[in-house]
Amino acid sequence: MKKLNVLLVCGSGASSGFMAANIRKAASAKGLEISITARGESEIENYVDEIDALMVGPHLEYIMDEVDEYVGDAPVKVILMKADYYSTLNGEKALDHLLEEMN
Repeated sequence: MKKLNVLLVCGSGASSGFMAANIRKAASAKGLEISITARGESEIENYVDEIDALMVGPHLEYIMDEVDEYVGDAPVKVILMKADYYSTLNGEKALDHLLEEMN
């Protein structure tokens, strides 16, 4: 599998930063090459050309239509994170979800 570039978006920077770090740990434990950047939703457009997947915090479900517009025709998989692992910042479950969606 080639290196995956993932953008994590969740409104405030703090929790997405922790989530990104936890997914990184889970990925390196599995020997996967995944680059994860956490940013605010206003920055999505700046990253669309560089990413393979966009993971959106569950509480931002209401921006999913806008997200689809930002992404447009870019080959980016948009994934709405699940509240069960997001609320506990469970990187392993988030990684599993990401890999499931990418396959």
